[in-house]
Amino acid sequence: MGADTMGDQPADRFADDPAFAVHEGGKLSVTPTRSIDSIADLALTYTPGVARVSSAIAAEPDLARRFTWAPRVVAVVSDGTAVLGLGDIGPVASLPVMEGKACLFKEFGGLDAVPIVLSSTDVDTIVETVAAMAPSFGGVNLEDISAPRCFEIEARLRERLDIPVMHDDQHGTAIVVLAALRNAAKVVGRELADLRVVVAGAGAAGVACTKILLEAGIGDIAVADSRGILHAGREDLTPVKRWIVENTNRSGFAGTMVAALEGADVYLGLSGGTVPESAIASMAPGCIVFSLANPTPEVDPEMAAKYAAVVATGRSDLANQINNVLAFPGIFRGAIDAGATAITEEMKLAAAGAIADVVGDEVRADYVVPSPLDRRVAEAVAAAVASCAREQGITR
Repeated sequence: MGADTMGDQPADRFADDPAFAVHEGGKLSVTPTRSIDSIADLALTYTPGVARVSSAIAAEPDLARRFTWAPRVVAVVSDGTAVLGLGDIGPVASLPVMEGKACLFKEFGGLDAVPIVLSSTDVDTIVETVAAMAPSFGGVNLEDISAPRCFEIEARLRERLDIPVMHDDQHGTAIVVLAALRNAAKVVGRELADLRVVVAGAGAAGVACTKILLEAGIGDIAVADSRGILHAGREDLTPVKRWIVENTNRSGFAGTMVAALEGADVYLGLSGGTVPESAIASMAPGCIVFSLANPTPEVDPEMAAKYAAVVATGRSDLANQINNVLAFPGIFRGAIDAGATAITEEMKLAAAGAIADVVGDEVRADYVVPSPLDRRVAEAVAAAVASCAREQGITR
């Protein structure tokens, strides 16, 4: 018998890994809400009874919100170009992640979701494909699409569709970061407007975090990409990076990210790589370090704790996990419950406030955001988002 076989059967190299057991056969199924136990059931569920319902919807399209599942189903769409920390692994390999996202929608938001992976990275093709599928869904969660294409895809779909559309890698991260930073500022006795922030990373998450922090009133932000701080003297700027230059770095600093950290109040890492201890040591007293690369944070959390008053990461095995599951289930649930036609900046700010408020008076250095398993979060976010949508008058 060979070392790799058991009897006549080859050994299963995945047998000892529990992750593979969870994913065996996929993580989703479709379950009818009505049983078919008789000819009468069949006639009502399908033809001829279904024809009456379809005819009514054809005459009054808004009836689809009552008599189909579409309004409460989210499409989770990816092209597999920026999956977790794995990068461009393609649509087939990204499917387990999209299935997992759909599981989280159901578990935390009570929404059904369908994972859809596309075998194209062309912006026009993705936009047209998603727009063509939109009548089957009540919302579109864009996922793991690389920058800068993700910005254009989301913007064009928001213009085309009258249902909520959100690229979670941008906005989910940004919303949870803002919630955590609000509470971290309370811990250190500071106002958001007084903080100087250095953002490492000008990709999808870095840009979205920068925008939401500006909207929340952060005092000063400098954003770095792999070539250093973005400033007006740079000649390699994309349209998105030009927007960042026009709205951040008010001192015009033109050096490295490490140099920018001297005296800074907040480090927000969204890029990977490593940051030397000397850079963290040079930050202001009582500083805040959010090092969100996963699984290996840019700043070693134990080292950061020597200098920072509050440390957060993207890891589930450490305190203060910045996890998108705190945001997206409640955001889509609230938007869909309210019949919102979009997810606005105000709704995102409302979501961040709701997440921060779940922590409430219990806030402390190792508890600036709720646990991803805290069931209060999705309900609080959904209520805040729905209320905001109604106040803005963007509901059906």
